[in-house]
Amino acid sequence: MSDVSVIGLGAMGTALAEALLKSGVSVTVWNRSPAKADALVAKGAVAAASVKDAVEASKLVIACLLVYDTVYETFEPAKDALAGRTLVNLTNGTPAQAREMAQWAAGLDADYLDGGIMAVPPMIGQAEALILYSGTQTAFEAHKQKLGALGTAKYLGEDAGLAPLHDIALLTAMYGLFSGVTHAFALTGSEKVSAEKFLPMLTDWLGAVMTWLPDMARRIDSGDYRSGVVSNLEMQAAAFGNFIAASEGQGVSAELIAPMFELLKKAVASGYGDADQASLVEMIRAKP
Repeated sequence: MSDVSVIGLGAMGTALAEALLKSGVSVTVWNRSPAKADALVAKGAVAAASVKDAVEASKLVIACLLVYDTVYETFEPAKDALAGRTLVNLTNGTPAQAREMAQWAAGLDADYLDGGIMAVPPMIGQAEALILYSGTQTAFEAHKQKLGALGTAKYLGEDAGLAPLHDIALLTAMYGLFSGVTHAFALTGSEKVSAEKFLPMLTDWLGAVMTWLPDMARRIDSGDYRSGVVSNLEMQAAAFGNFIAASEGQGVSAELIAPMFELLKKAVASGYGDADQASLVEMIRAKP
């Protein structure tokens, strides 16, 4: 028996196995292409001959594969061996997929934890690597020391869908930021201002903007969008047209920022012209 089995040895799976080995636990690995295990075996891992052998080797089984369908396909020959074990699925997916897989694991008498890795492979094993978990709490408590070897382990609750929900929410915030930053670099670059020269001004501005987030969160939770408003949506919608015009005038596509303009106009038309920007959430949030 080993302490942990890692199924899937892509860049992330390999990083997970290496971090576990560095922490001093015994690790069994398996990959569809066996040669990918060679470097880990040289560092002390044991390569299983089959996925079933890998599952049977450890009470804690970590899967890091391409998509959820691949997880089902991979574990099909070993599903009966999952009974009494904890399956930690660190494959990127949706809340619905996580909940479905939790039910599948429960039907096999296995504990299940879904995870969201908020890191790239070189960060794994460091405290800066945040890994979100949701699912069976007793399983998380039993294995949190080993999981902590992968990065900072944060448990979000029994609902298996919570980890992928938070994972995707954080990533969409990141991509929204990158969209604006990409547009800003393109806009200043249209006048031969280098990205590196513009960067200090951009980071200072974004740092200042981040201080507005607590008020935004408070307004969204309370529904108070109209008290103490310093920049209402009607004014913002009027100004945003200049962002589009200036971009087009500089020969820069406005496709990354145009959706926000449409949302602002929709909010104003819906009666939120005098409201704070936080009220935009009402234009896109799920309705009861």
